[in-house]
Amino acid sequence: MSVRSGSGRVAFSASRQTNHEPTDMSNRTMIIYFDNILVNVGTHFDQESSVFLAPRRGVYSFNFHVVKAYNRQTIQVSLMLNGWPMISAFAGDQDVTREAATNAGLVIMEKGDKAYLRLERGNLMGGWKYSTFSGFLVFPL
Repeated sequence: MSVRSGSGRVAFSASRQTNHEPTDMSNRTMIIYFDNILVNVGTHFDQESSVFLAPRRGVYSFNFHVVKAYNRQTIQVSLMLNGWPMISAFAGDQDVTREAATNAGLVIMEKGDKAYLRLERGNLMGGWKYSTFSGFLVFPL
């Protein structure tokens, strides 16, 4: 299937419009939810669960940008593929209130594979759309 055909196009980008501050869940593993969809070509990113479902086998590109909200705190975020961490980002300067952690990478996904972001520790600054998650199909295999 050609990526140029209408049915072959796959891309999403989402952001947070609110802070992600799970008081009793702080420093515990959890999925990061995105409440603002910027692009969802092919509708393979589910806003309710914030999980991307691969429509076909292929090479996919993902990137994410997260901002910690408080000084004296560390954030760690992982891109998960079917429950396994693929890449992570870390920001831990104890004297900086807002510090960014960013990462990107290519992964091979099979049809039906799931990708999402997991907050390993810390709190994310989400107001003003600082935290984002995007991905797209580079080419099918």
